[in-house]
Amino acid sequence: MSVPFCMGKVIDVIYTTSQDEQFISRLNNICQILVCVFIIGGAANFGRIYLMQIAGQRIIKRLREKLFGSLIKQEIGFFDKTRTGELINRLSTDTSLVGNSVTMNISDGLRAFAQAIGGVGMMVYVSTKLALFSLAVVPPVAAMSIIYGRYMRGITRRVQDSLASATELAEEKLSNIRTVRAFAHEDKECKTYEQKIQDVLKLSYKESLARGIFFGFTGLTGNLIVLSVFYYGGMMMTESQITVGELSAFLLYAAYVGISIGGLSSFYTELNRGLGASYRLWELIDRKPLIPVSALELPAEFMRTLPAVQGNISFCDVVFSYPSRPDIIIFNNFNLRASAGQVTAVVGPSGSGKSTVFGLLLRLYDPVSGSIILDGHDIKTLDPTWLRSHIGTVSQEPILFSCSVGENIAYGATDPDSVTLHQIEEAARKANAYSFVKGFPEGFDTLVGERGLMLSGGQRQRIAIARAILKNPEILLLDEATSALDAESEYLVHDALDKLMAGRTVLTIAHRLSTIKTAGQIAVINEGQIAEIGSYSELMSINEGFFKKLVERQTISLS
Repeated sequence: MSVPFCMGKVIDVIYTTSQDEQFISRLNNICQILVCVFIIGGAANFGRIYLMQIAGQRIIKRLREKLFGSLIKQEIGFFDKTRTGELINRLSTDTSLVGNSVTMNISDGLRAFAQAIGGVGMMVYVSTKLALFSLAVVPPVAAMSIIYGRYMRGITRRVQDSLASATELAEEKLSNIRTVRAFAHEDKECKTYEQKIQDVLKLSYKESLARGIFFGFTGLTGNLIVLSVFYYGGMMMTESQITVGELSAFLLYAAYVGISIGGLSSFYTELNRGLGASYRLWELIDRKPLIPVSALELPAEFMRTLPAVQGNISFCDVVFSYPSRPDIIIFNNFNLRASAGQVTAVVGPSGSGKSTVFGLLLRLYDPVSGSIILDGHDIKTLDPTWLRSHIGTVSQEPILFSCSVGENIAYGATDPDSVTLHQIEEAARKANAYSFVKGFPEGFDTLVGERGLMLSGGQRQRIAIARAILKNPEILLLDEATSALDAESEYLVHDALDKLMAGRTVLTIAHRLSTIKTAGQIAVINEGQIAEIGSYSELMSINEGFFKKLVERQTISLS
């Protein structure tokens, strides 16, 4: 803020002092002072930008960590209702916008504010009369800025929501590109995405129009201020009320104030954009999961772990509907008991709720009413992390992570980083996966691609079985775990699973008669309840029995 004042003194020295040694001395002194001021100012500006940029990136990092930590702990019902693309957009775009709004934007705003206050003060110091005349336009500009900022906050929120919707669509279609390609719907998906982006563009037009009007108005007022200073200052000079140097300094201060007002306008605009983007961001960070993932988020009475897991499981009068479809009842007074060390096959028509049994036991969802008992304890009173660490799962369509084969197998362990290669290879041998993995050029370091799509269905399933074998759980949940294997592999995997299942509680969703016959107990689900339960011979002996009808209709495969 000392620069314009010193510049004015230089101009006065030039205009009022003769070309002698005194003139040169005064000019040298003022210029030396200015050089020092410039150096200090440059160093301070470097420090401000450098530190604010670092702070901004650290804040964005913390925001992303907090948001991801909050998202990863939400209950499964939350993800049923919220698209992944929207969450990715919040995690990437919104965090950057908010982080920059509270660092560089705040810094620039404070700088502009200090410069505006200092500039106005120096304008008053140089010439009070000229300052009052030129600053009369500031109040209406400030009022317009407030109105504009509120409008920008709303329009930014709508732009971010619209962009999140477009990101959702892109993420969904690109992650399922094989399905899109198989049905030759590339052009259709392009048009759908274009419509989403068109919505973003329409909102951006409104944002651009508002920005154009506002900054056009502020630019006009700034130029009018400069013109009024020239005119009124020139009139004052003719009356010897102000010197040339003072008028020059005043003009520079007026320019500083004009630039600062523009900076404050940008600051207010960006701040409101950040506020608009942060609305959903903070909502997600602060959201408490309906089903906690660890005992640290539970009261003391819900931190219970059992000294040992026997594996006695009971579903008692369970009523359940999915949170995304609360009007559709899946289970109505559902009762099922699985004894420790017993294999229970769960059968029934498609959509009867077989997989829901697994989801409830893993506590991915909580029943609307009723309870699920493990060894005499309601699973709601158990540490969720401890509970899931004692349950192994193999689904019919196993999903692998886009890392190596070895890392996918090691993922079944409580501490994957401590798993040795020998343990991984042993689990692969038991799952009949060792031979084909060793056939890959990079062996267990072979990358499986996104969701494991570089492997065949049978290979993915055997990797998932190896993952479950490595976990060595007390309870096994198998969703037709051998359905994609050839006859020889199925025999070998069955042999491995038989050894693994010894002394453990096993629930298996079965569609094949060969699997059902070996089960100690068969539970037949129909219309949200257990229709029949018993061994294979007992159920087949019931005339007009529901299970018998399923077999006769070949709803259950005879192979």
